[in-house]
Amino acid sequence: MTLERHGAAAGSSERHGAAAGRRVLVAMSGGVDSSVAAALCLRAGHEVVGATLKLWGGPQDQGCCAVSDVDDARRVCQQLGIDHFVFNYAAEFERDIVEPYVAAHRRGLTPNPCIACNRHVKFDVLLDRARRLGFDRLVTGHHVRISSHCGRRRLQRGTDSAKDQSYVLYMLSEADLADLWFPVGDYRKDELRELAADLGLRTADKAESQDVCFITADAGRERFLAERIDLHPAELVDTAGRYVGAAPAVELVTVGQRKGLDLGGAPQRRYAIDVDVAARRVTVGEASELSAPGVRLVDHRWAGDTVEGDVLAQTSAHGPALSAHLDAGGQLRWVEPQRRVAAGQAVVFYEGDEVLGGATAAGHLT
Repeated sequence: MTLERHGAAAGSSERHGAAAGRRVLVAMSGGVDSSVAAALCLRAGHEVVGATLKLWGGPQDQGCCAVSDVDDARRVCQQLGIDHFVFNYAAEFERDIVEPYVAAHRRGLTPNPCIACNRHVKFDVLLDRARRLGFDRLVTGHHVRISSHCGRRRLQRGTDSAKDQSYVLYMLSEADLADLWFPVGDYRKDELRELAADLGLRTADKAESQDVCFITADAGRERFLAERIDLHPAELVDTAGRYVGAAPAVELVTVGQRKGLDLGGAPQRRYAIDVDVAARRVTVGEASELSAPGVRLVDHRWAGDTVEGDVLAQTSAHGPALSAHLDAGGQLRWVEPQRRVAAGQAVVFYEGDEVLGGATAAGHLT
């Protein structure tokens, strides 16, 4: 594969506001996607600068933005012949991602720190900095696209459905999209790796990480939280209120969880269907008892006007988009009952491949 093969696709992204000759800032994570994004920007005739974010100052052995990732990003920028900078947002990361993550667990919620990082750091403080520094566009290696018709911009799923990241970027507004470019959204992952290899980029074969960057594999989530909040044991009860077992920490249990619950060797599979932190009680039930007719939602964010009516709704990064109905109050009812969504998780609304908006689950409807 040659770089020229991708010229047409790069041009298609330019129709979404990134005409040749722009000055663009590329967020370089040290992975293959952002590396190729920078290369595609160069190929399209832009003036390109790379930037890597320093976010977490504590122990780290997985996730993005480790010391090795910064070095990989710097070396790729050297290979491409572009400037590379490191921006320190450790204070913002602690305030807007780590502290809310800990607070959410204290309340029995199941947060998504990667969504919070996109919302508060990458597409808030970094995007604002790019604007203030005079860049025409902020570029990232996310697998999404921007659709544009009748003067309206919307976030759209990436071409590679297995790598699509629209779920974690649902918070982007039309004003944000006007200053963004996602050049790798037109490509499959294997094409990006082939292109990176053709260019001799050191990240061509680099493995991906989907782990939370501030949770080490050695210590894990339990030790991380135990150093910051008190963890309390919980009793497990069935839907009739009968005691059936115990859990070591109610703050670590999430709706839908099966592993880690001491049910005394019960033969049937049981799942957490409700978590009551104040009472230090987890209600468990069989798979059939885990379903609910809908989701209570808070903190709605819309791509355009408020949506009411039939939508497709997705409750995890790579889960299916299922038919549902949004009522006038923004609450979601499934066409058919579905597995309960843990409070704190995102629910994202689609029309086809286009993101309409999203919200945060706050419990289930009855």
